[in-house]
Amino acid sequence: MKQVRNTHAKTEILNIINNSENALSHTAIQEKIGDLCNRVTIYRVLDRLEEEGKIHKIVNVDGVVNYAKCHHCEENNHSHNHIHFNCEKCQSVTCIENIVPEISLPKNFIAKSYNFVVSGICPKCIN
Repeated sequence: MKQVRNTHAKTEILNIINNSENALSHTAIQEKIGDLCNRVTIYRVLDRLEEEGKIHKIVNVDGVVNYAKCHHCEENNHSHNHIHFNCEKCQSVTCIENIVPEISLPKNFIAKSYNFVVSGICPKCIN
């Protein structure tokens, strides 16, 4: 079994992600973390948190990678087959976990996971 290392930076980054309603980009995390660690350390911590099943990556419609907390994942069971909503106005990315799209593939194709991003306007930006 792989040893889980906990560092101050890792704890703070995980707290930032867990306390956010939306998925966060590396840049947003770096702004919130301040001078605690450099950008390379943030990438390493994000990779480690993903490996541990604590966060997941979402690539939004413009190619930016965002990170969100996992709700039911473990290190060996990482599944995020739900919709991610990308707001075109405020650029927020939100996990919508209670809606799972049905995927129908041609014969001999087996889906194991997918990243489904819907683009539009979020409720905060409609007004």
